[in-house]
Amino acid sequence: MTTPAAPPPLVTLERATPDSAALLENLLALYMHDLSEIFPVEPGPDGRFRYEHLPTYWEAPDSRHAFLIKSDARIIGFALVMRGSPATDDPRDLDVAEFFVLRRHRRSGAGRIAAFALWDLLPGNWVVRVAESNRAGIPFWTEIIREYSAGAFVAGGWPGRATGWRVFRFESRRPSAG
Repeated sequence: MTTPAAPPPLVTLERATPDSAALLENLLALYMHDLSEIFPVEPGPDGRFRYEHLPTYWEAPDSRHAFLIKSDARIIGFALVMRGSPATDDPRDLDVAEFFVLRRHRRSGAGRIAAFALWDLLPGNWVVRVAESNRAGIPFWTEIIREYSAGAFVAGGWPGRATGWRVFRFESRRPSAG
């Protein structure tokens, strides 16, 4: 007798506001700590990791979007999106600048659900940049972008970068009317 699979978590995106800046700063510190395995980021003199670009998400709401990822109303991560990607020349491209799910919620399907919701929420041409040294990120993004786009994506390098990057490009689906 097999045990039935657990239902997927109820994952939602909530647009972050300046009122949630302190919460995002705390989550970004955890994210930066995780990234310190891949990139040469160090905590400041107070022992805290800082993300200096967060204020731009409140200063440029037309080109920057911050979202909290929730599972059953609990905050489990965030997504930061910017219009215009450093990896492309098209200022209309949407770029997943940062994406984070708390470790406890990884491999539960929450990241996949959140990414799909993000791409559906902001239709257009998307760019996802992943460092080749991000051993967990490469298979995650490859799999979910392949699934989301039904294989209609391009993956390549990021010319001119000293370290290796995988750059994914695809168009998000348009939400169906009615």
